[in-house]
Amino acid sequence: MEILQPPGWPRPKGYANGIAASGRQVHVSGMVGWDAGGRFQTDDFVGQTRQALENIVAVLREAGAGPQHIVRMTWYVLDRREYLDAGAALGAAYRDVIGRHYPAMSAVQVAALMEERARVEIEVTAVVPD
Repeated sequence: MEILQPPGWPRPKGYANGIAASGRQVHVSGMVGWDAGGRFQTDDFVGQTRQALENIVAVLREAGAGPQHIVRMTWYVLDRREYLDAGAALGAAYRDVIGRHYPAMSAVQVAALMEERARVEIEVTAVVPD
């Protein structure tokens, strides 16, 4: 896996501008913050994000992959301000679950998510080296 950082560009915080990788691709559907039984344990944005990230890691594990293999994440959030205001706590939850691996990432505010109680949905692409 190669982090793509054009010369002279400021280094992004919490994500990479791009990643090049080769190997077995693993695509994880949008994960929301419910538990393995499909129940939300919290309506808290950071709590739901932590659970969504744990769900992603569980799916990756089924493919013999881990957080270190993630090359791209797309975050769908209901409230941009809630996402931005959660900065420190969100970063701590991310590092607890994913570690200090920062893939290419996009975050998009949406009008609604399919699961009514969901505050965030995250989809992932990972590449496991051959």
